[in-house]
Amino acid sequence: MADTDKLDAQHPTQWKKGAGDRSRADIDTWDVEDDSFWESTGKKIANRNLWISIPSLLCGFAVWLYWGIITVQMINLGFPFTKPELFTLAAIAGLTGATLRIPSSFFVRIAGGRNTIFFTTALLMIPAIGAGFALQDKNTPLWVFQILAFLSGFGGGNFASSMSNISFFFPKRTQGLALGLNAGLGNAGVTTMQILVPLVMTVGIFGGAPMILENTSGTLIGKIPAGSETYIHNAGFIWLLFLVPLAVAGWFGMNNIRTEEVSPQIGSPLGAFGKISGMLLVGFITAAVGLYLILPAPTGVGLPSWTKWFVLAGVIAATVFLLKLIPGDIKPNLQRQFKIFGNKHTWVMSVIYTMTFGSFIGYSAGFALAIKVIFGFSHVMGADGVMTHDTINPNGPSALMYAWMGPFIGALIRPLGGWISDRMGGAKVTQIVAIVMIASALGVAYYMHAAYQSATPEEYFVPFFVLFLVLFAGTGIGNGSTFRTIAMVFPKEQAGPALGWTSAVAAYGAFIIPKVFGEQIKATTPEYALYGFAIFYFICLLLNWWYYLGPKAEIKNP
Repeated sequence: MADTDKLDAQHPTQWKKGAGDRSRADIDTWDVEDDSFWESTGKKIANRNLWISIPSLLCGFAVWLYWGIITVQMINLGFPFTKPELFTLAAIAGLTGATLRIPSSFFVRIAGGRNTIFFTTALLMIPAIGAGFALQDKNTPLWVFQILAFLSGFGGGNFASSMSNISFFFPKRTQGLALGLNAGLGNAGVTTMQILVPLVMTVGIFGGAPMILENTSGTLIGKIPAGSETYIHNAGFIWLLFLVPLAVAGWFGMNNIRTEEVSPQIGSPLGAFGKISGMLLVGFITAAVGLYLILPAPTGVGLPSWTKWFVLAGVIAATVFLLKLIPGDIKPNLQRQFKIFGNKHTWVMSVIYTMTFGSFIGYSAGFALAIKVIFGFSHVMGADGVMTHDTINPNGPSALMYAWMGPFIGALIRPLGGWISDRMGGAKVTQIVAIVMIASALGVAYYMHAAYQSATPEEYFVPFFVLFLVLFAGTGIGNGSTFRTIAMVFPKEQAGPALGWTSAVAAYGAFIIPKVFGEQIKATTPEYALYGFAIFYFICLLLNWWYYLGPKAEIKNP
């Protein structure tokens, strides 16, 4: 018997056939806290929705962050862009994706889970197809790639709606595992992308003329010498092999929970898609204004670098304000969300979670390009006393061989952070993580400086790489410990909104870290980026101690 038929038989009011905008994908009664309902019906439906959601979210992370890998290959192929310009692509995707998380928090309530996951997964095809075509020509202008990076932000926003949707399908006693699988395996999209994209660029599976490498490249299994053919456009087209069937699976296999607590008034599917599009447009507008102010000419105004912090705050505030102006079902959701802003722990944990998840997602976006820029070129002092950084280093490590390891460790170790925190307390684990991250960031900065002043930078790669892996491990454990702290600090009705808000703020790390790396590369002082991050981690260390561990802590070691 099909799941829908079983629901018809056991709960005749749940599926209202022919009731206007309702379909057999709509569930009108959903009581998974009832053990008999969960075991007889709910579990199968919930698991089906989860296992469609996970690969959809994985592809979202992949499309959001694939510019960190694509730009490395663009350098290897001799695309006519400067290194700071290429860093802006990952930064643009990072800022847009983080901003879109804010409206995405409300999609399920106003549009339904099935409608949301189907539509947001289908939207990922737009930047994927665009990248596939744009990358076939070295003469494609930079602004085209910047627009495609901007649209890749779709994938960054999907985390908030995906996590919100899955939380409604499972009883509280199993939500931890379900959300952990959705988030953890979704985050694995970063590593999946960093392994898959270099591999598919070696074969002509989607046709199109190959390009010839001007510099060595590589994959998981080894280096690829200069002079080899590569199909860089496959980096975009490959995701269609997953997105098309996932969109179909989402439409035919997922459900909208139409209860009062979840999605009571979502209207028709077309109406739901219209609501999602309108809210995404708000995020795109505010992100575009922020990018226009931050990015240098000719793309934008190019305000001084120190202003980016105020611009980001303005983007967040403007997004929330404009969403509040949208009439309809959104207002009551925002009113409930706004209650968290009166709790000072919202602001403290937003900063601390940025240290962990913000660093993880930001380093994931910029790690490969940083390896390429620092170790893939020799840094030679000229006769005029000016150091140059444009001579290809034939002995440099392949960024595409190594970059995937950092995000892999960060994602893999995240559950361990939660497990340890359940036994030691989240704040104590976060404190240890902060110390480790400060020390490893300073170590990375030291070897960055040494490498960027050397004609043979590869001599410093091993300690640089090992310390960066330690840094990634710290971010992963810290992700688990800070989630534990948020769950313990906030009252039950605020914990969900607080998690959504802090994840949106922390996601701006995907913009900040590549942007700062690009600025410091341009200034020929890349180590300053890590010094700055170490200072930020120290501030987080003090905040965590003051509020959750020290003698005046209001809540001890949550």
